[in-house]
Amino acid sequence: MLTLPPPPQMLDNSDAKKLNIHWLRAQMGIVSQEPVLFDCSLAENIAYGDNTRKVTMEEIQSAAKAANIHSFIDDLPQKYDTQAGDKGTQLSGGQKQRIAIARAILRNPKVLLLDEATSALDTESERVVQEALDVARQGRTCIVVAHRLSTIQNADLIAVFQKGVVVEQGTHQQLLSQRGVYYSLVTTQLGHGRN
Repeated sequence: MLTLPPPPQMLDNSDAKKLNIHWLRAQMGIVSQEPVLFDCSLAENIAYGDNTRKVTMEEIQSAAKAANIHSFIDDLPQKYDTQAGDKGTQLSGGQKQRIAIARAILRNPKVLLLDEATSALDTESERVVQEALDVARQGRTCIVVAHRLSTIQNADLIAVFQKGVVVEQGTHQQLLSQRGVYYSLVTTQLGHGRN
């Protein structure tokens, strides 16, 4: 029996295995569920988004403004020199997320991966972080991994996974009209799926 090799993984019509891995990583940014912050200043944590060069304070502040965290930082006694604490212990979950978003914005990636970026937040923090994420998404490809459907309902394309396989694809409205897996998830999360 003849077995064929799997097709190459393509990225912009190029075989991903032939791309320079350092270049590829430089094109990507990530905001994860539990962002990693360092025991240094808030400015240094944001500047870490692009550690290939010396980042200016103007760039740091611009990224912080886009991430909706500048006002909070500016009200602190030490402002951008405030220490984040080990693993960001001096900040709330929403503040840590917005620092991570500012870091990603500063990097200016072509692809932004949001991995459960709002799942650990309360409703008010989620709203503020979601506004920052909406800014971060502009002008780039954004891949969002989420269980909270409010995070993805404005996406251009939603892929619904079940047992590791894509079972549905489409916009929020298209998937709702199919009344399939996505519809069940939405109605359950909104409380309409309960008897």
